[in-house]
Amino acid sequence: MLALLGAIVIGLSLGLFGSGGSILTVPVLLYLLHMSPQLAIASSLLIVAGISMFGSVRNGLQRLISWRHVMWFGIPGMAGTYGGAWLGTLVDARWQLLVFAMLMLVAAVMMWRSNIGGPGNGKAFKPVKIVIDGLIVGAITGFVGVGGGFLIVPALVLLGGLSMPVGVATSLVIIAMKSFVGFGKYYWVMAADGTVFDWHTIALMIVAGIAGSYVGAAVGKRLPKQQLQRAFAVFLVIMAVVVIYQSVI
Repeated sequence: MLALLGAIVIGLSLGLFGSGGSILTVPVLLYLLHMSPQLAIASSLLIVAGISMFGSVRNGLQRLISWRHVMWFGIPGMAGTYGGAWLGTLVDARWQLLVFAMLMLVAAVMMWRSNIGGPGNGKAFKPVKIVIDGLIVGAITGFVGVGGGFLIVPALVLLGGLSMPVGVATSLVIIAMKSFVGFGKYYWVMAADGTVFDWHTIALMIVAGIAGSYVGAAVGKRLPKQQLQRAFAVFLVIMAVVVIYQSVI
């Protein structure tokens, strides 16, 4: 039941904001389901990948995805994610959670200041910067187990010249690609050590997250998005403090 409720909240956030939902997955697994830190980080990648992949199918049918940007950002991002996941298997989980908490604070600032409903900026496509950004965001994704949509969407809009709807749709494909690769690396290392994954919970959270994303998208059309974003930003700050206090200190 806790997994179901947590996944619905994650899906609601993804549907409302186009990003930010995946950053809640690790706390849900850690504090509601009491998974170990590294297992929570690894499992979150598969959950994020499943929800994002489903959303990508819907966006693909609506022709909202820029496949050129998927190639330039997503493929380097997969390499970065593999490297980040490899590093994550070598360090103390507290370092991963500290970086995760810092990332939540960054996400909170970006969600407080940004206007996700705004138009694209029309800037020129900058492939070199997109490749570098893809590598960096990918490494962060693999290391701490988040999709990174709140970092990918601004990069696609500011560096790739995409409109916001296309940027959000394209980011979901990239998130799915990176998250599958990151989970694969974690699974290979952790399964060899005898770690058992809770496949039932993972599947339940993917399905509930997909349902929640549909509800969030429908509700988001009727609610003041800027105020919701700022409320969510405050929530992220609170969660970052909880993670640092409970799991780092």
